[in-house]
Amino acid sequence: MESLQKAAPNDLSKAAAPELKNRGLLLTGLIIAMLFGALDGTIVGTAMPRIVGEFGGLGLMTWLTTAYMLTSTVVVPIAGKLADLIGRRVIYVTGLIIFIVASALCGMSQNMTELILFRGLQGLGGGIMMPMAMIIIGDLFTGKQRAKWQGVFGAIFGLSSVIGPQVGGWIVDAWNWRWVFYINLPVGVLAVILIAIALPKHVAAGKVKFDIPGIVTMIVGVVSLLLALTFGGKDYPWGSWQIISLFVLAVISLVAFVRIESKADEPILPVRLFKNRTFSTINGVGFLMAVGMFGAIMFVPLFMQGIVGISASASGTVMTPLMITMIAASVVSGQLIQKIGVRRQMFIGMLVMAVGFIMLSTMDISTTKLVASSYMVLLGLGMGLVMPILTLALQESFPKSELGVVTSSSQFFRQIGGTFGMTILGAIMNHKSTVLLEQNLEPVVKQLPAEAGELAAQMTGMIHTNPQALYSSLLVPESLAKMPKEFVEHMVPVLKDALVTSLHQVFLYGLIFVILGAILTLFVGNIKLTDRKSKKSGDDAADDNQAPAHLV
Repeated sequence: MESLQKAAPNDLSKAAAPELKNRGLLLTGLIIAMLFGALDGTIVGTAMPRIVGEFGGLGLMTWLTTAYMLTSTVVVPIAGKLADLIGRRVIYVTGLIIFIVASALCGMSQNMTELILFRGLQGLGGGIMMPMAMIIIGDLFTGKQRAKWQGVFGAIFGLSSVIGPQVGGWIVDAWNWRWVFYINLPVGVLAVILIAIALPKHVAAGKVKFDIPGIVTMIVGVVSLLLALTFGGKDYPWGSWQIISLFVLAVISLVAFVRIESKADEPILPVRLFKNRTFSTINGVGFLMAVGMFGAIMFVPLFMQGIVGISASASGTVMTPLMITMIAASVVSGQLIQKIGVRRQMFIGMLVMAVGFIMLSTMDISTTKLVASSYMVLLGLGMGLVMPILTLALQESFPKSELGVVTSSSQFFRQIGGTFGMTILGAIMNHKSTVLLEQNLEPVVKQLPAEAGELAAQMTGMIHTNPQALYSSLLVPESLAKMPKEFVEHMVPVLKDALVTSLHQVFLYGLIFVILGAILTLFVGNIKLTDRKSKKSGDDAADDNQAPAHLV
């Protein structure tokens, strides 16, 4: 196998004394930054109704999430590589400052367009921050210690998902939606101070070369792909010129990116890494797990509200066991991995997730909230066993000079997988729903009296183009009250039956992706956790040019 390329020395490996002296301070800063950065992903959703109420622009609301998702995803691999080249401290602090400034600008926004733009800027900061904590954990600790700490940080991330909506609701009720963003300022400033003090300065080894063509082609390719996946089948038909153009642009840009990366001196994402079995299989497992995970997170609340008939807040509590179990499993996984090994734990975790999806596919109109919560426990347990060790396994398999790029790659492929999962599973649901509703609901609609012709035409259009909009009537009793009573009595059972069958199909396809991920874990090399930190440059430079035995 091609030898692993040596890069500039890592900033922490060159400053052992400051690292040990300020380790507690640094960990405190990392925890604070991780918590407030992860909270922002869930806390903002609670404020969206108030934002739309003040600014209007309901049609633009999805861009508040899309803008953040686009920028945060595309910047992850760039941040990882730059952290290897010019140092952890400058990249991390820059990301924090961008996030803080963007949060202040979001809070001061005067219209929806401004808020969307500033959310995109905030995403740049968030995308830099999220992988940096795991990169620095890789610098600070040995392999066995990393297992524990990455489990802890994974638990912090999961905790933010549980408490985010509640915190957001409290802030909005006590003050107003702008404080959802302003709350980031004091906490962010504290994190900047701690991390700037505790992280040692990078010592450059010669002139740093930036892969500008690689950065540009990757941004264009990834953004085009994500936009196509986000809007295809919803805002525009898959066969429309807009979506086809985005896919073509994505393919052209990503092909150009691969060619550029194969020749660049300091590639953003070295193509040769994909020839490495460990790199490819572990990121493949992360991608497939994310496809299934987001399928569950997105569609289970729809099932609980539309079929079981519970409120939105009550359906959120069904998801809480998933997050709590994932947090507990993330913490335990650090200890368990030392007993059963990386490959076996990943395989077991994916199998547990698969069992969870099988159980989800058995839910029907009689499923209770308690039963659904028990299925969430299975999913959370599986995810908690797998997620922390994806990054850990990559860090154990590569020299310190490439720690940033391989660590950020893990998050990058999971985020891409999540977007792909929401798109492909949503398309599967829409297709199955359309077939069922054409067969069973359209004849009912055609029996509506002549005076209800406008309603009939509207519903027929939704059956063929947007069946999920029809399901929304199950979630809003007020909309049903406006329809003829006799029609509602015939329509609701048909809608519920179609929704159950369509979601069964979604969960079964999610199961396929999870099973593929479980099979892929069998091809992961025999990765063993060590009592040493990642390979250092300098005195150990010769070792950096040698792949670990299990990579060959």
